Amino acid sequence: MSMKVIIGAVVVVLAVVVLALTRTSSPEPQRGGGGSRPADRGAAMRLPVDGIVLQPQVLDNKVYSTGNIMAAEEVELRSEVSGKITQISFREGSHVAKGDLLVKINDSELRAQLQRAMSQKTLVEEKEFRQRKLREINAISQEQYDETRTALAAVTADMSLLKAQLLKTEIRAPFEGIVGLRFVSEGSYVTPTTLVARMQDIRSVKIDFAIPEKYASKVAKGNNVRFSVEGLGEQFTGHIYAIEPKIDPSTRTLRLRATAVNQKERILPGSFTKVEVLLNEEKSALLVPTHALIPELGGQTVFVSRGGLAHVVKVETGIRTEGMVQILGGLQPLDTLITTGLLQLRHGSPVTVRLED
Repeated sequence: MSMKVIIGAVVVVLAVVVLALTRTSSPEPQRGGGGSRPADRGAAMRLPVDGIVLQPQVLDNKVYSTGNIMAAEEVELRSEVSGKITQISFREGSHVAKGDLLVKINDSELRAQLQRAMSQKTLVEEKEFRQRKLREINAISQEQYDETRTALAAVTADMSLLKAQLLKTEIRAPFEGIVGLRFVSEGSYVTPTTLVARMQDIRSVKIDFAIPEKYASKVAKGNNVRFSVEGLGEQFTGHIYAIEPKIDPSTRTLRLRATAVNQKERILPGSFTKVEVLLNEEKSALLVPTHALIPELGGQTVFVSRGGLAHVVKVETGIRTEGMVQILGGLQPLDTLITTGLLQLRHGSPVTVRLED
């Protein structure tokens, strides 16, 4: 009897527990007698995305490159003759004018030879004068007079040669500029292979660089360039003045050279530079962010919002910049371009667009 009582009690307890669980899991009826409205459910299904309204912009068609800075003029100063340096007339790092005497080589032997030639010339000139008078009265033969004239011409030529050799004992500035560090001293013996110093004109600089051959037909003399140099923290402007008339077959690039004014001579030759070449300017280009483009097998597409729905639009692209792409076809000004949530979108998906600034 006691066993039956125990079993009955267990059954009653289980029934109470099941009833309690059933009531707990049952949802309470919503007050007001209605469920969620269709409009509320539609709003909850709309995907929030960011977007921009397309507006025509000015687009600079640029090509980027790297290059080197060169002086407008540069020369290594060397002597044309061998000899001992008797005078150095410049200070290292100083400005000099064109024609200034920089270095003088010992010319004492040449000057002595010139003095002797001048004396000989005086004697021959006097002899030529006397024989000319004698020839006028046929006192001497024409042959004798011609020999004297030949001797005078030879002495004159010797003097010209010596004067030319004397000029070679002077190193003068070939242009206005700055003389760098010197590698000789007074008393040094130099030869034509001895480097005396380097001289550069950096009032303006040249920018030497190359661009891919596909841009060869788009670049021309006079195109503007912008360039920057490490350590100066600003951009400088110049223009192309020379183009190599040949594509380099090893690199498939076209060599160009630009020039720019070097204010305060801050840009130093030999510097590495980053160059932007402005090929042309688009006055009313449509630009979209690079991340808004979706690559597909047949091209590229974007999502635009029309009437609260996302639409897939195939586009034709043009010039690319660092973060933007030019759209040549498929979009119009004032279209609302979707820029986020692209992986979740499908054609016709309802969206709520938050316009970016």
